[in-house]
Amino acid sequence: MSAVRTVSVFLALLAVTAQVGVLAGLALSALAPFSATVAGWRRAAAEALGPPGLWLAFAVALVCTLGSLYFSEVAHFTPCRLCWFQRIAMYPLVALLGLAAWRRDAGIRPYALVLATLGAAVSSWHVLIERFPNLEGGSCDPTAPCTAIWVDTFGYLTIPTMALSGFLLIVLLVLVARPDQAPEPDGAATATRPGAHAGGAKR
Repeated sequence: MSAVRTVSVFLALLAVTAQVGVLAGLALSALAPFSATVAGWRRAAAEALGPPGLWLAFAVALVCTLGSLYFSEVAHFTPCRLCWFQRIAMYPLVALLGLAAWRRDAGIRPYALVLATLGAAVSSWHVLIERFPNLEGGSCDPTAPCTAIWVDTFGYLTIPTMALSGFLLIVLLVLVARPDQAPEPDGAATATRPGAHAGGAKR
């Protein structure tokens, strides 16, 4: 198996994992109002993913970015116009989510959601015209057509399909991210515990 094929399969497996995660999240959200058990599962998942949510979203954006650079710079697949639009949405997320995760700043949520949602919309359109080339309309460069399929793994995973999976998983992780819930060091918790200083003042 060639190196490009190996990387493609590896990224495809990550995309399938992302799709499973997104579908599981949607299923839990849809069924939670009708089942106390499912609501408990949803709550447990949110509590588990909340503190590291921004770090996980950063990791997804980083893998997607490195994967796209591998395909263009190592495998020499020429990015089409829609590929560039998806890169414009994905690449800034690496810096934004990385900085937000490091600072434990949930305020990044609206900006990250806008970029990821726009990227997902472009990816969806790209996937559609891959399957139905007659919808393309000639807006792409003929030397790098948007309908060209460079990778087709497991019978349905193309480069824009992988990108779409990444964007959707980022949206999910950003929505559940609660970095402010991360446990504090024991010393910090003691110093900020209500009444800690007041109690000392009364001695």
